[in-house]
Amino acid sequence: MTLARVLVVGSVNMDVSVHVQHLPCAGETVPGADATVALGGKGANQAVASARLGGHVHLVGCVGNDAFGQQAKDALAVEDLDISNLRSIDAVSTGVALITVAKDGQNMITLSPGANARLASSDIDSASGLFNKAAILLLQNEVPADVSLHAARLMRARGGLVIVDPAPATGFDKALVGLADLVTPNETEAAQLSGIVIRNGADALASARWFVAHGSANAIVKWGANGVVYAGQWGEGHSPAQEVHAVDTVAAGDCFNGALAVGLGEKMPFVDAIAFACRAAAVSVMRPGASVSMPHRDEL
Repeated sequence: MTLARVLVVGSVNMDVSVHVQHLPCAGETVPGADATVALGGKGANQAVASARLGGHVHLVGCVGNDAFGQQAKDALAVEDLDISNLRSIDAVSTGVALITVAKDGQNMITLSPGANARLASSDIDSASGLFNKAAILLLQNEVPADVSLHAARLMRARGGLVIVDPAPATGFDKALVGLADLVTPNETEAAQLSGIVIRNGADALASARWFVAHGSANAIVKWGANGVVYAGQWGEGHSPAQEVHAVDTVAAGDCFNGALAVGLGEKMPFVDAIAFACRAAAVSVMRPGASVSMPHRDEL
C-alpha cells in the first residue's frame, strides 16, 4: 500500500465547548453542561485525522507562546505527526474557538484567530522542503489567504495535489479555487460562494459544477447526513452518508478532508476515497469534540 504523504497548512486552536439543549437565539441565555477545553482548529483537526488514519503528516501553523499554545503543542505531540514547523509567537494569544453544541449535534462557533492570523508566507518558505516530500496539501480558510495562495502555488509547482476546504466561507479568496485539484465546501459554504441554495441533490450538483467552472479540477459538496455530491474531471455522483446517531458534528468536515487525503494519498480510486472519508466522518460525529473525535484506522 502506498503511504499517504500529507502536508497541512492551517489553523491550530483550543476549543472551549459547551453542550446545551438547544442553540440560543439572539439575546437568549441558555444553561449548559460543564465546559471542556480541547485541541481544535481546522488545520490541527485535519492533521490529526490524517495521522490517525495512517498518513505521514506534517503540520505548518502558529500558536501563541501562552498556556493554550502549550496545551495545543502537548495535544499534538501525542499524535503521530510532525509539528517541527509549528511556530510559537510571543505577545499573541493562541487561536480560540467558542463552541455551543445542541443535543441534536448541531453547533454554533465563534472564532478568535489569534496567532493563526500571524502565519506568514515566510513560514511556508521555511517549510519549503516539505513540499518536495508531500504528495497532498490540505488548506482551509482560518489563516491569511495570501499564505494559502503561496502554499498552493508552491505545491502545484512541485506536482502535488492541492485540496482546499473553503471554511469558513467568509473572507475566502476565490483565487484559491483556480489553484485547487479539489475544493470541498459544506452545503452552507457552497451556497455562500456559488450563490446556489442547496435544497436537493440537483442543487448540490449544480453548486459542485460551479466550482469546477470557476477553476477547480474537482469539487465535493459535503451535505451532512445526505452524504456528499461531487463533480469534475474525476466524475460526477453522490456518495451517501452512513446512518448514525450524531452527538457532535464539530469537525466532521475536517475529519472528511483528512481521511480523503489519506485515501487519495494511498492511490484509492476517487469514489473509494470518498466512501472512506464518509465512513471516517460518520465515526467522528458519534462522539464529542474536535480533534479528539477523529477515528483511528481500525475503527473504520
